[in-house]
Amino acid sequence: MKIVFLSTFYPYRGGIAQFNALIYREIEKVHKVEAITFSRQYPAMLFPGKTQLVSPEDAADLIPSKRWLDSINPLTYIRTAWRIKKMQPDLIITKYWMTFFAPSLGYVLGRQTKKTKRISILDNVIPHEKRFFDNWCNRYFLKRNDGFIVMSEKVLKDLLFYYPKAKYIYVPHPVYNQFGEKTTRMAALQKLGLEKMAEKKIILFFGIIRDYKGLDLLLEAMALLSDDFQLIVAGEVYGSFQKYQEIIDNRCLNERVSLFTNYIDDDEVKDYFSAADVCVLPYKSATQSGITSISNHFELPLIATNVGGLAETILHKKTGLIVDLVDEKLLSESIEHYFSANLNSEFQENIKVQNKENTWDNFGKKILKFYDDLK
Repeated sequence: MKIVFLSTFYPYRGGIAQFNALIYREIEKVHKVEAITFSRQYPAMLFPGKTQLVSPEDAADLIPSKRWLDSINPLTYIRTAWRIKKMQPDLIITKYWMTFFAPSLGYVLGRQTKKTKRISILDNVIPHEKRFFDNWCNRYFLKRNDGFIVMSEKVLKDLLFYYPKAKYIYVPHPVYNQFGEKTTRMAALQKLGLEKMAEKKIILFFGIIRDYKGLDLLLEAMALLSDDFQLIVAGEVYGSFQKYQEIIDNRCLNERVSLFTNYIDDDEVKDYFSAADVCVLPYKSATQSGITSISNHFELPLIATNVGGLAETILHKKTGLIVDLVDEKLLSESIEHYFSANLNSEFQENIKVQNKENTWDNFGKKILKFYDDLK
């Protein structure tokens, strides 16, 4: 079978590119796969981070992709659609996570023959940060697919809102396994220069810092906890860090919060998850989060607010704790309970069992089985 995978690949960095690379590697074991990516993913003026591309230090998977599609140049939509159509693929796979990409991806998908089946893996349908064009873009993109893979009930609900007749399968997000093995807690703390925190209860906030991810909520919760608790914040800032710094200053948290507000290279990820006792996702909105998959790989329990599909991947009182409301007091109480009840070991054992099912091999096989069902 001939497959085209149209999405973000090397030389782009970040969670979407990593996800796609892992799926690509599984599918190429049994079928011929052609990776097509962007010549320009985001215009520089719209990208809130420092760079979209991998650096020499990144341990990126060098997927051999063709950089054909410019997200804002319609002429490349036409050329890319024609080139892919000429390949006569049996299947086109896309990854959809932002309505910004609906025009480019949707145009290409809409210009293929009936022979080619089109499956999209949906991260989000309704974005975290809404824009006036979202409704039109979703309808345009979704109706140019034959089937969808959803990884949370929240995304499924949003899909069916726009496209009630959609064909889909539900597959949980696989566990990220490309970041190496867990190290000892002390070795990780030494690597991070945080040896003085060895006797503390360490909380990790990991990932890109954006408003909807609720770092401000977690900082307010930290102010309600005793000095025994320390917070590591690790991730690149998208936008301004000013409001978070003001909370840190006003709540006298400077000695209790360690900031690593830069892009975290793949080979550094293990240090943060090995150093921590628990990972906290204080999100204000969500569909699912790739951070849960990283945390599960390192068998690090999670505490998360009950938004989007987080409660589907974090099993309450089994692999983590779910906080019913987006509220700093409730969040602080859950963190305190996690440590006082010594839940770490029990949750870790449950995570090990869960990880055996959520593999990239299983995910790839389910995509191919779904394709067969669509024929």
